[in-house]
Amino acid sequence: MIRQESHLSSAAAGRLVSEALAYAEARGWAVCVAVCDASGSLLALQRSDACIRPAIDFAMDKAFTAAGLRRETQAFFERCQEKPALAQGMTNRERLLVFPGGLPVMVDGVCVGAIGVSGASDEEDVECGRAALAALGL
Repeated sequence: MIRQESHLSSAAAGRLVSEALAYAEARGWAVCVAVCDASGSLLALQRSDACIRPAIDFAMDKAFTAAGLRRETQAFFERCQEKPALAQGMTNRERLLVFPGGLPVMVDGVCVGAIGVSGASDEEDVECGRAALAALGL
């Protein structure tokens, strides 16, 4: 069987990064924004000048996690809190990150990619991601 898939374009990824970064900078938040395709491969990355170095990897891993799990990283965090064995197993998984700030990019119920934001507070990271998605009508 052949399966056709929709993909997030690099142009759309660039726009998501720009929107999230502009939203953060307008509020004085220093963040890094990463966007990946549905497989978790990086499409776009940009950071504020004052962003801390660890936020770069965190943003990429948040996007990777949201794309792979097809849900917000916050939801996975909540699931880990309910299941200690799952939380303990997470420590052995490379790149899966349950910090809030990773959001899947869904089109017609299909995950076409994800955005990860890191560097501000958990709530602010999520807010930036959601603002970027809303700006693109996603």
